[in-house]
Amino acid sequence: MDLTVVTYVIYLLISIALTVWVARTLSRNGRVFIGDVLHGNEKLADAVNQLLVVGFYLVNIGFVTLYLRSTDEIDSARALFEALSVKLGVVLLVLGVMHLGNVWALNRMRRRGIMERQQTPPVPPQGWTAPVGA
Repeated sequence: MDLTVVTYVIYLLISIALTVWVARTLSRNGRVFIGDVLHGNEKLADAVNQLLVVGFYLVNIGFVTLYLRSTDEIDSARALFEALSVKLGVVLLVLGVMHLGNVWALNRMRRRGIMERQQTPPVPPQGWTAPVGA
């Protein structure tokens, strides 16, 4: 079998496994943030969490498949490992950026929710006072 094809298969297996692992980690731990932002509405938190996971999968697996093609000639085990290290390194960086972006967005949503809950409503009218000096 051609070593380029072997490189592609290994790259896809590792990249998709990493994407699934990061998505599950974000889903499991991000649900707490989303639940807090949505004031305990569990059904809505689950729905939003699922939508975020689907978007994460689409973006990352789309990137992995677009980045699959290699113009390097892979004719030895050394070339295979070098190609894999470059491709997987880029995928890991993209996953890291996506992860940090999700954490930043969830934290921003959570902070906004906390600030909204801390706002005190205005004081209701206490009575009517006649104008002075009329």
